[in-house]
Amino acid sequence: MKVLLKENMSNHTSFRIGGPADVYVIPANEFELVDLMRFLRSKGIKYYIIGKGTNLLVSDKGVRGCVINILDKMSKINVIGNKVSVEAGALMVQIADECCNNNLTGFEPLCGIPGTIGGAISMNAGAYDKEISSLVLSVDVIDENSKIKTLYKDELDFSYRHSIIEDMGYVVTKVRLQLREGDGEEIRKKMSRFTALRTIKQPLEYPSAGSVFKRPENAFASQLIQESNLQGESVGGAEVSSKHAGFIVNTGNATAADVYKLIEKIQSRILTYYNINLEPEIKLWGKF
Repeated sequence: MKVLLKENMSNHTSFRIGGPADVYVIPANEFELVDLMRFLRSKGIKYYIIGKGTNLLVSDKGVRGCVINILDKMSKINVIGNKVSVEAGALMVQIADECCNNNLTGFEPLCGIPGTIGGAISMNAGAYDKEISSLVLSVDVIDENSKIKTLYKDELDFSYRHSIIEDMGYVVTKVRLQLREGDGEEIRKKMSRFTALRTIKQPLEYPSAGSVFKRPENAFASQLIQESNLQGESVGGAEVSSKHAGFIVNTGNATAADVYKLIEKIQSRILTYYNINLEPEIKLWGKF
């Protein structure tokens, strides 16, 4: 188990923003993770789980407690027939490639989600009208008693950007997916099309954390922001993307405070104009 002190979180988030974590730990496997969780909980130490840090804004002041990295060591992918068993730290793009290499279809719309499957499962991530929950057979989690427990799909309470995992504070360790047999060449073509769409529509040239807000009922956050003349609006180095109004980008020197103030400005404008409360989709760590 690798342990770092005062590790700067800007090195571990796609926003390239964030102050130091008191302790940053990289467990070698799920057994070390279970032991670590048991220790932290017994001592009342706050902890955070991080994969690629793609849906995350960390305070400039950093985070108190322990950040646990599951990306570096817990990312094995195992394919048996049309079932795929994946450790929580595996990247979505890696899973998509492995499915394609094994002529398994169904994962293609999710290939561009820039994070780990553990995070994707926790928030029921989706893209192009496909949610990860549609492929899930079961998920192994570390439960409230710091023991490994298997939850089947009907126990996970999936809904839009939600699962029971977040409600209960569970930690994902492994995911089992059900795919369908397909043609590898056609699967690769579909993945290429989805990747091209993402490149055209999203501001990938700047650091960001993806879509900032959840979709409100009967509306789209990006459309509301655009119609409110907020596209291009900035605070410090943080800017509402001119390419996609649902993204806030780091134009080079943004702080977490800049992003947070811009989030509040957007929420205030949308509430005033439409009486809609925009709820952040990104996670906020630390004090702002």
